[in-house]
Amino acid sequence: MSARKIIIDTDPGQDDAVAILLALASPEEIEVLGITAVAGNVPLPLTSKNARIVCELAGKHDVKVYAGCDRPLGRDLVTAEHVHGKTGLDGPVLPDPQMPLQEQHAVDFIIDTLRAHKPGTVTLCPLGPLTNIAMAFEKAPDIMDRVQEIVLMGGAYFEVGNITPAAEFNIYVDPQAAHIVFKSPAPKVVMPLDVTHKALVTKPRNDAFRALGTKVGIAVAEMTDFFERFDKEKYGSNGAPLHDPCVTAYLIKPELFSGRYINVEIETHSELTMGMTVADWWGVSGREANALFIGDVDADGFFDLLTERLARL
Repeated sequence: MSARKIIIDTDPGQDDAVAILLALASPEEIEVLGITAVAGNVPLPLTSKNARIVCELAGKHDVKVYAGCDRPLGRDLVTAEHVHGKTGLDGPVLPDPQMPLQEQHAVDFIIDTLRAHKPGTVTLCPLGPLTNIAMAFEKAPDIMDRVQEIVLMGGAYFEVGNITPAAEFNIYVDPQAAHIVFKSPAPKVVMPLDVTHKALVTKPRNDAFRALGTKVGIAVAEMTDFFERFDKEKYGSNGAPLHDPCVTAYLIKPELFSGRYINVEIETHSELTMGMTVADWWGVSGREANALFIGDVDADGFFDLLTERLARL
């Protein structure tokens, strides 16, 4: 089977970095056509810089990185330096990137790439707010039917919210964009907090990254050392959830994951529940299903895959 062609849309973020590294380490299953940066965990100048830092960490200097939207569609930008640090990649000391940022806007790259490939052959992998994807769909509605699949990290149901009591961060930052994407006809797979909170970087799992003894392994261990201090205190867990790598792991080994095909709607009006993913897990609304909403993961299998692939870099 040929590698799946993907565009990674991201706001790095330590867990975004690990998701990118996993994709770049898996050329048999994944062909990264490009990486598009969006404002989210930190502002756009940092996310577009961090994406290039990660590519260089992986030794993949030929990957093209594009800067996209620097603010949500209809709201002020909310960022998460309190989790990821002032750079977004706090933890390891990594050099500034030498790779150039591409001149083309990320939204135009998404549109042009989907139009240049046969319908149903390019998968979109958003790891942050959905602003770039929504803007591409609004600017070029013809591309929605060309998408093979959207596999995204965002939302929550049973785990409720992590930035407000009702909302997960990526969806909350740009709920209007999320509404556009979830209403689109493109097939969708959702990695919500319900599954990512089962992918915990415990001390033995992080020790396995560090024991690789490579620049990548040590950097990943230092990244998770940094951001887990926040999540361990917040959740009282034995480790931090490794959210975004669930997206790329699903592309490589979907059998690690299970969920339900259900209806998911995005709250865009109530300030109390703004950005909530209203997931009809029990099928009570009568609304048509529009997404595979993942609820469980083989965590040991996930970390075995991640460690094995990071060892390649």
